[in-house]
Amino acid sequence: MKKLTIIFMALISFQISAQTTISGKIFNSKQEPIEGANIYLEGTYDGSTSDENGSFSFKTSETGTQTLVVSFMSYETFYLVGDVSFMKEIKVKLKEDVSALDAVVLSAGTFSAGDNSKVNALKPLDVVTTASALGDFVGALQTLPGTTTVAEDGRLFVRGGDANETQIFIDGIRVFTPYSPTTNNAPTRGRYSPFLFDGITFSTGGYSAEFGQALSSVLLLNTIDEPDQEKTDIGIMSVGATLGNTQKWEKSSLSVNASYINLAPYNAIFKNRNEWIKPYETASGEAVYRKKSNSGLFKLYGAFDATNFELIQEDINEPDGAHFKLNNNNFYLNGSYQGDLNDTWTLFGGLSYTRAKNCLNIIESAIDNAENSLHAKLKFKNRISNRFKLYFGAEYFATHFEEAYNDITTDKVHYGYNNNIAAAYAETDIFISKKLAFKTGLRGEYSQLFKDFTIAPRLSLAYKTTEKSQVSLAYGNFYQNPSSNVLKFNQDLKAENTSHYIFNYQFNLDRKLFRAEAYCKTYDNLVKYDTDFTSFDSQYNSNGNGFARGVDLFWRDSKTIKNVDYWLSYSFLDTQRDYQNYQTKAQPNFANTHNLSVVGKYWINKWRSQVGMSYAYASGRTYTNPNTTGFLNQKTKAFNSLSLNWAYLISPQKILYASVNNVLGFKNINGYQYANTPDVNGHFNRRALQPATDQFFFVGFFWTISEDKKSNQLDNL
Repeated sequence: MKKLTIIFMALISFQISAQTTISGKIFNSKQEPIEGANIYLEGTYDGSTSDENGSFSFKTSETGTQTLVVSFMSYETFYLVGDVSFMKEIKVKLKEDVSALDAVVLSAGTFSAGDNSKVNALKPLDVVTTASALGDFVGALQTLPGTTTVAEDGRLFVRGGDANETQIFIDGIRVFTPYSPTTNNAPTRGRYSPFLFDGITFSTGGYSAEFGQALSSVLLLNTIDEPDQEKTDIGIMSVGATLGNTQKWEKSSLSVNASYINLAPYNAIFKNRNEWIKPYETASGEAVYRKKSNSGLFKLYGAFDATNFELIQEDINEPDGAHFKLNNNNFYLNGSYQGDLNDTWTLFGGLSYTRAKNCLNIIESAIDNAENSLHAKLKFKNRISNRFKLYFGAEYFATHFEEAYNDITTDKVHYGYNNNIAAAYAETDIFISKKLAFKTGLRGEYSQLFKDFTIAPRLSLAYKTTEKSQVSLAYGNFYQNPSSNVLKFNQDLKAENTSHYIFNYQFNLDRKLFRAEAYCKTYDNLVKYDTDFTSFDSQYNSNGNGFARGVDLFWRDSKTIKNVDYWLSYSFLDTQRDYQNYQTKAQPNFANTHNLSVVGKYWINKWRSQVGMSYAYASGRTYTNPNTTGFLNQKTKAFNSLSLNWAYLISPQKILYASVNNVLGFKNINGYQYANTPDVNGHFNRRALQPATDQFFFVGFFWTISEDKKSNQLDNL
């Protein structure tokens, strides 16, 4: 027994003598001690925490080469590989984690929404719960600063740019025909259902070098990566119906959505100055298929819609009215794959195909056109470190457009063009610290149509001024080929060009967000022609120019008042252009100097309801009065519209929804149409142009059938 005791004591003494003491101090970049940092040997239980002086010390029986790990919240984890016998009195300086939630964000010119966004200005569900949006992406985005109210059009007009200057992408791949067709003076809508998307990024300027062929803005829509459950959605509305279904399997899922809209009930209730022979009617369907692999995700998105209508429009120059008939079919297919190549490299590849066909009859003219477009894209990302990321890629756009025109005085005439563009880009994100970050990039494009190569630099930086605020700067050069209504007649032109200069201030505090942004845009190589409208006999050139400058303000607060979420947007725009058939540089007739939007939502728990309102104000737009001298010499009266909505939660899966646009019935005027010839007194008579859907009432019942009985519609509210 005595011998055993001696042996046991010897073993303990040997183990104690074999232990090594590891010690040191932990500091930040300002040489200030860090208290509470975790220090340990990887793969063991040996470790300690730092005290108020940043000091630590612990013993280990491990020998040889080991990995010492030092971690602390909001700092990058530190690793030291070496022999434990040399890990004495070491000094560790931790770097701030630039990917932390409180780090600076490169956000000049950009509004983001979605679970992966650090700063949300607009949530995806705002699309379906904002009173004036009526479930349309564009309607919700028009409540943000930087957009201009063009009520009779319905597309996005951003910071002095016309609607063709904004491009829309789904899962990073371009959508060539994003809007449903419509008639004159009736606003269009986006083609795609908001329920299939969970992320929105709306760049009003200074956007990434990854995107091109957009002078003013890009809108990025991301489809849902993984649905949360299997479900069926049924919607019955006053003007149609919707049906959706989602199925899930182990590594794949499928979501489909179909809808039918017919405005006959609306036309019966709200009479307008148009005589509808066949009311507006559209049927559409969408599907998203997702397949997960060990290293990535494949998505296949497809959408199809068919629209038709016929009417006699009131026209001051046509005593019997102007006959207008349209049949449109649109097909869009988008496939993409994103995956990891290794720990630092990721790959994205995508391909889209669009076919849009229109058959129009306008008075005594028949126009048939078809557009076939292709977009192929390949890009790589290398996450070299938290502080340095490299992006580069290439893409190819191909568009074939053809049109046949004939009327009672001419034989059928054919027009068309091929517009093929190859592009490549490279871009880096450089985070100096949590407070300072840069993004710099370069984009090159070759236009086969113009046989011209352009270089577009992009640069942005952001500096965190306080814990909750930051300032940002951005500069970018952008190119875009003219639209089809020009290129089908003349291809001897140049790519239109603009430069953006942006200063941004942002304050973000616990469900409160304030943004102020000043910008300046200069335009060159804009298309000009010498006729009232683009025509085969017009004379074209690329000598147009212009500018746009202004200030955008945004405030959103969902905390101060219980159960209330609201936001305010204001934009000031000063812009002039000399383009198209303009006689001199002037403010375009689609631009408002002042735009104001107020949106509010209130949840009434006792009534199990959400009520909402949306008010829009826009100052008058320019028009030319031929009875006085000058070009675009007068302005319309200001635009006003108040919209209300109400959603009643019948059960967690059933919701009754109602909304009315322009509830006060403001008689808004978008401009005037003047007679081609003067009357006996030499005066040109006119008629006011008012939106055909100036007031719209919508009622819907939505029912979700799923396994989860406590989600869906309640979450939507």
